[in-house]
Amino acid sequence: MLLSTRDPEWLSLAVGRLSTVGYAIVTDVVPADLLSRTPGALLAAHKSIRDEIGKERLARAGELGVVRLPMRYEPLFYEYLEIDPILAVVDAMVSSTCILHLQNGFILPPYCEEAGAAFQLRWHRDFPRWLNGYTASVNALVAVDEFTPDNGATLVVPGTHHKPDFPSEAVLRADAIPAVCPAGSVVFFDSLLVHAAGRNLTAGNRMAINMQFTRSWIKQQIDAVRALGDEALLAQAPRTQQLLGWYTRVVTSLDEYYRPSDQRLYRSGQG
Repeated sequence: MLLSTRDPEWLSLAVGRLSTVGYAIVTDVVPADLLSRTPGALLAAHKSIRDEIGKERLARAGELGVVRLPMRYEPLFYEYLEIDPILAVVDAMVSSTCILHLQNGFILPPYCEEAGAAFQLRWHRDFPRWLNGYTASVNALVAVDEFTPDNGATLVVPGTHHKPDFPSEAVLRADAIPAVCPAGSVVFFDSLLVHAAGRNLTAGNRMAINMQFTRSWIKQQIDAVRALGDEALLAQAPRTQQLLGWYTRVVTSLDEYYRPSDQRLYRSGQG
């Protein structure tokens, strides 16, 4: 069942599906202009990372077309933190003080046996800590390209966010559903939901952007403030600064601790 932001009830319906089955697919989320500029920026960021880190180190990590922290290389990706429907869902499911745990681009190439061990193709949870129904983390998976059964649409297993134990392989194969949707859609899911990338059986890449949002007291995958730098953070809108962790930095000295409230690194009211 696809929801659309053109429906006045889409948000309440999405929150309801996230709570019950663990995911909701919403269309008409990413502005057309931003969507059209994304593939080129994603490829450019991927090349910059390969040049900086090296293909061998990336291969040892067992990753397949993963573009971590793309905003460090292409400022376009900051714009994904300003999309109102995405913020509306994460605010409703996590809180308005949540932070961005990660933003990763995905360039899923055509499937080959050598790539079968990549983590994206294995069943997993993005937040593997069972908290007895407490929602600590939600993902927004942006379909940069159309998601189809043939090009490796992400497979989701409904209801697994309610189960503390990891399901058996037989259950996963029987219950998995491909998250088929048009480009510009977002697959929102509880980060406890078991999922995996499908096999891309086409001749071209399938692109996506995965953003995970957590409670503010959970450490980010990569410290965005340190990785991006003060100058880049200060150039962003206040809400983007907050999402990137600017308001929840760790104090490193008594001098920083005793700053006036408006200069504190970890500000009050952040959850």
